[in-house]
Amino acid sequence: MNNLSTEILFSLLGILIFCSAFFSGSETALMSLNRYKLKHLVKSGHHGAIIANWLLDRPDRLIGLILIFNNFVNILASAIATIIGLRLFGEPGIAIATGLLTLVILIFSEVTPKTLAANNPERIAYPASYILKPLLTIAYPLVIVINFISNNLLRLLGFNNQDVEGTLSKEELRSIVNETDHLIPRKHQKMLLSILDLEAVTIEDIMIPRNEIIALDFTNEWSVLKEQISTSLHTRLPVYSGDKEKLIGIIHLKNVLPLLSNDNTKKDDLKDIIRDPYFIPEGTSLNRQLLNFQKHQRRVGFVVDEYGELKGMVTLEDILEEIVGEFTTDPANTLSDDIYPQEDGSYLIEGSINIRELNRVMHWELPTKEAKTVNGLILEYLENIPEVGTSILINRYPIEIIQIKNNSIKKIRVSKRLKAKSK
Repeated sequence: MNNLSTEILFSLLGILIFCSAFFSGSETALMSLNRYKLKHLVKSGHHGAIIANWLLDRPDRLIGLILIFNNFVNILASAIATIIGLRLFGEPGIAIATGLLTLVILIFSEVTPKTLAANNPERIAYPASYILKPLLTIAYPLVIVINFISNNLLRLLGFNNQDVEGTLSKEELRSIVNETDHLIPRKHQKMLLSILDLEAVTIEDIMIPRNEIIALDFTNEWSVLKEQISTSLHTRLPVYSGDKEKLIGIIHLKNVLPLLSNDNTKKDDLKDIIRDPYFIPEGTSLNRQLLNFQKHQRRVGFVVDEYGELKGMVTLEDILEEIVGEFTTDPANTLSDDIYPQEDGSYLIEGSINIRELNRVMHWELPTKEAKTVNGLILEYLENIPEVGTSILINRYPIEIIQIKNNSIKKIRVSKRLKAKSK
């Protein structure tokens, strides 16, 4: 090398610095690739992505390859810089060459290419893969030896070097969805986040309480049943005999309409169109129940506790509303039987209303961890049965007890939420 001219040595040094920049940038680019987008490109047949994915299947092998060549070119560049320094400045040239080369490699072979690669991983990683793959073939024996020594050293130090499957936790997936404002409409984001929450919500959180189930009592006369069916706002009606605990089944109005138009129809004719009830154990998650509805081809289920007692009813629509929101498009018609807007901006609310449903409709943030209904929330908060006129503050919502009946809160008034105190 001492026989080469200084001009040639400068040219070789420039080439080595460029090679060092290539290996540094390639490493950062490949490690910065979005693995899920990479897998999508692999499925679509992108050749560069296929090679990059193959290289990333064994990251220890890839890192070993890049570091071997990167250190080789850096050491060779240091030797050439030393020769140039000696020729130009004599003995002091060694220190000068070392300092200048360190600065040049830091700027042009480390910081700049790695920053560029981190900001544009795909533009650098895929073309670089075409070069790294044949280099791996050439240096494969050396890479294997180095990785063998390195992996065994890690095991001696107590580290497990097994490949870890790149899975996402629910919270990580939630963060990804929240950060895709420019790709996914906000409404679709809320739907995806709601799907992630289905596992944490049980049917008890959304079910219609037993006392609010609108059903047909089969012990009534046919004229009474006929009137109730013809005026029903629901397409499916449970049928019981004397007590809601004695469920007979459920009927679909489309099957009843032909009977209503026939003057010879009798009450017993309903038995032929009553479908057996479908029971759901309490504590079932919405995610599981959605799959169960699909499996059993059902749209309505009755929630029972561990003793088999009826607690409420849940429908497929109730679960879907947890994902897509209310189906009712007119806010004035939403839960009009349970929420009464007042002129002063407050709301009169039935104590039996489900808290999650109330929060969803009104965009409120009342606690939902323990109690399921507004009545349960207030009783849990006060730990006793309050008197009419009692006022409390729950999560900055002023609440006044308006009506109490049979040791249960029947109606409350909720005023505008107070602003949080500034710290």
